[in-house]
Amino acid sequence: MTVMPPTGTLIPADAPFSAQQESWLAGFIAGIAAAGRRAEAAAGTPAATIDVLIGTQTGNAELVADEVASGARAHGLGARTTALDDVTPEALAAMSHVLVVTSTYGEGEMPDNAGLFWEALQSDTAPRLEGVRYAVLGLGDRGYDDFCQAAKLIDTRLEQLGATRLHERVDCDVDFEEPAAAWTATVLERLAAETGATGGTGTAGPAADPAAPAKARSPWNKRTPYPSRLTTNRLLSSPSSAKEIRHYEFDLGDSGITYEAGDALAVVPVNDDAVVGALLEQLGASGEEDVDGLPLTEVLRTGREIRIPSRELVADLAERAPESELASVVAHGDRSDLDSWLWGRDVLDLLRDAGRAAPDTAELLALLRPLQARQYSISSSPLAHPGSVHLTIASVRYALGRRTYEGVASTHLADRVAENGTVGMYVQPNASFGVPADDDAPMVMIGPGTGIAPFRGFLHERAARGATGRNWLFFGDQHRETDFVYEDELTELRRAGVLTELDLAFSRDQAEKVYVQTRMRERSRELYAWLEEGAHVYVCGDASRMAKDVEAALLGVVAEQRGRGDDDAAEYLAHLRRAKRYVRDVY
Repeated sequence: MTVMPPTGTLIPADAPFSAQQESWLAGFIAGIAAAGRRAEAAAGTPAATIDVLIGTQTGNAELVADEVASGARAHGLGARTTALDDVTPEALAAMSHVLVVTSTYGEGEMPDNAGLFWEALQSDTAPRLEGVRYAVLGLGDRGYDDFCQAAKLIDTRLEQLGATRLHERVDCDVDFEEPAAAWTATVLERLAAETGATGGTGTAGPAADPAAPAKARSPWNKRTPYPSRLTTNRLLSSPSSAKEIRHYEFDLGDSGITYEAGDALAVVPVNDDAVVGALLEQLGASGEEDVDGLPLTEVLRTGREIRIPSRELVADLAERAPESELASVVAHGDRSDLDSWLWGRDVLDLLRDAGRAAPDTAELLALLRPLQARQYSISSSPLAHPGSVHLTIASVRYALGRRTYEGVASTHLADRVAENGTVGMYVQPNASFGVPADDDAPMVMIGPGTGIAPFRGFLHERAARGATGRNWLFFGDQHRETDFVYEDELTELRRAGVLTELDLAFSRDQAEKVYVQTRMRERSRELYAWLEEGAHVYVCGDASRMAKDVEAALLGVVAEQRGRGDDDAAEYLAHLRRAKRYVRDVY
């Protein structure tokens, strides 16, 4: 065998190569490989398959990941999307090109479909990843201290395990579309160049279903919300209740909007005119001042977040007004003390605290965050309620000192949108939180308070589908007499055989407080039997306490009934997560 170097001199195959010859040979082989990849691409075979791994809580990361996968295919690359929890460390080690798109949940935690992945990745037994090239995109909210913490942790750990970073991590704020698109374009162009992809011939990849229809994108979104008519605004709780829970219905008209039971609806709020007026007075402004072609009043009503002070505003005011109460709290350096002091206060409070040192109007506007849509779990089924979408919302109202405060979106709907008035909205899909595809599968729903919202939709969905699977709801609140929302509907669903079991926990109707987790423990044997029979478990509601207490109760039920200890119970619950049979919609 002989090879021909650039000089044209024949060299015996067993002769030692010089450094120059070795360099030429390496380039020659690389050229052949690149030509082969181009030929494969031309023949419809992707130059490489990109694994897009998703960590999502509300669906945004999944939407971005779908765009990344579509972009990869347009570049002639194969692409497959997978939830992080569906990826073992061993499977990760076998991947060549990995793009991680993840949100962060709560105070710097992994989203629900990434916790098992992260636990395994942190293990001392996690494999080395020298053969993996990766990039990470984080979605988050700069209003939180642990902004994009899940993305940061995964990015660092992949590097520690030897993976090679393709591109620096990008952390996106709530307006994530443009930076996410820029990251996607840069990463895919680099991958296409590295792999010799020619564009336009990529396939879904071996893990995808080629027969699956492409996901239709609604024209109604954050940038172009649909102006829906509010057709129903009904008080659900008793007027004598300590809470104000309302049922809303929105007409979808000819919008073409579709949704699934379990999705969320984003409502575009408008700040209260009274609060805007007080803020203008504090600023010494008339409201007519021009701000990028709009009156200042309109900018404060619809364009800026004035209810929740931004971290940037807090830091700025603490520096401007060192004698203020805020500055004193900040100086202590205790985040929990600062959070406690800030709780319930708004931008107006902080400006008053700063006094004469407060910023002027232009400076303030630069420190305020954009007004964001508020997302609520949909409480209807498109099969049972065609042409409309329903929400179940607790109106936020409270007093602090001499002022009263109201939630931006909840009281906008309750008080300031007239019947048939217009509300901007769009659907936020949540593919991981929905009625079981198997109509025979049992379903356990745990949703106290407004956490009942998606489960009302689930039950109506199953009734409309004629599903035969059993349905068990755990619901509770403070008092049965004043807080048993949807009592008539639940009673009828029980009578019709749709709602098989209903366990109620009204915490303040007896001396000892009773919660939904109390009822779960009381029915431990039956609950475990449902799990063994394939039940899907859903939790919706408060993340700070309820969701954690419910999970602890669920672990306790499994440990008690199996009798194999806490580690076994944790693995049992992990199995349910991996099988998508234990999912949460918590906030």
